[in-house]
Amino acid sequence: MQIQRPWLQLRVAEDLELFPVVCLLGPRQIGKTTLARQILQQHPGAIALDLEKPSERRKLHDPERFLRTHADQLVCLDEIQLAPELFPVLRSLIDEARRPGRFLILGSATPALLRQGAETLAGRIGFIEMSGIGLTEWAGREATGTHNSLWQRGGFPPSLLASSDRTSCRWRQAFIQTFLERDLPQLGFPWPAASLEKFWTMCAHLHGQPLNLSDLGRSLGCSHVTIRSQIDALVGAFILRSLPSFEANIGKQIIKSPRIYIRDSGLLHQLLGIADQDGLFSHPVCGASWEGFVIESLLTRLEAEGWKGFYHRARSGSEIDLILRRGQRVVAVECKASSAPSLTRGFYEAIDDLKIVEAYVAAPVDGSYPLKEGVTVASPSAILEFLLK
Repeated sequence: MQIQRPWLQLRVAEDLELFPVVCLLGPRQIGKTTLARQILQQHPGAIALDLEKPSERRKLHDPERFLRTHADQLVCLDEIQLAPELFPVLRSLIDEARRPGRFLILGSATPALLRQGAETLAGRIGFIEMSGIGLTEWAGREATGTHNSLWQRGGFPPSLLASSDRTSCRWRQAFIQTFLERDLPQLGFPWPAASLEKFWTMCAHLHGQPLNLSDLGRSLGCSHVTIRSQIDALVGAFILRSLPSFEANIGKQIIKSPRIYIRDSGLLHQLLGIADQDGLFSHPVCGASWEGFVIESLLTRLEAEGWKGFYHRARSGSEIDLILRRGQRVVAVECKASSAPSLTRGFYEAIDDLKIVEAYVAAPVDGSYPLKEGVTVASPSAILEFLLK
């Protein structure tokens, strides 16, 4: 079963009308190739090459000649990180005949790829980040506002669409091992798989908490410099999210360390040994997991519309899980894994301190209802609809 992702298709189509090169970035198995095939169907004569296949790589023995032969067609290059030497060739060909929509390139995220693409193809390339199946694509597949399957299994299509929880878990475990043993080394990260797995599992236990490099380093027996590098590696591979603190002059001491989250809730649950919904609902991480799921679900869609995400916590105890800002509009989102949520005094203090007039409580409920003036309880899908209007 294929999940249609119309807003992403539209975003890629728009960028292909604007840039000579569009780069679709995201982890393996997230659906980049499937989306690219859907895009290519709209471009008769388009050429697609998978650079992981030796037979396809051989076609690019003389890349300049091959690509010049197909100058009038859209050319899709999958797994571009395996052939970084192609970036200067693309630039040369684009400068010979500049027009939008010449190349669609797909790559697993890596800082080196982003840096090389941005520098070599500056002004010629648009980047699009692709995450797992989200609320928009999953809408209508579950009867309530809980999104339980999407929350429990995460957004990787093979995990979410698996025939059983057992099969879903097996796929996620295999993904974790392959990612650690093959993908990260291919992307240029030098640490042993066992070391990174231990670090990744530690991050799962710290899901939703402020990052303390020194404490993590002491727990794992390595320097804060190594921890910083590993954080950057997993953030760059779209596995971790580092949520920054909201800077505001409110006359109170604010915790400024970023919070870290495992971006895919299914991978979080796999790392913590949570196999099904009953195990999730009874686990101490349930509330933090719901928080991360809501934050990722909203930011994945809203960042493409120009929104930026932050959190707020003052040492006095005032706190907001997610602050969304676009221009002068600032929105607060508090996450509660309860169908009858109640808010703490710290939340209302933060609303007053930051002078926020639009706030939502993301809860597993149907639709939405007002809690008090300026504060609405709503499902994550309903919040997304409010903010996309």
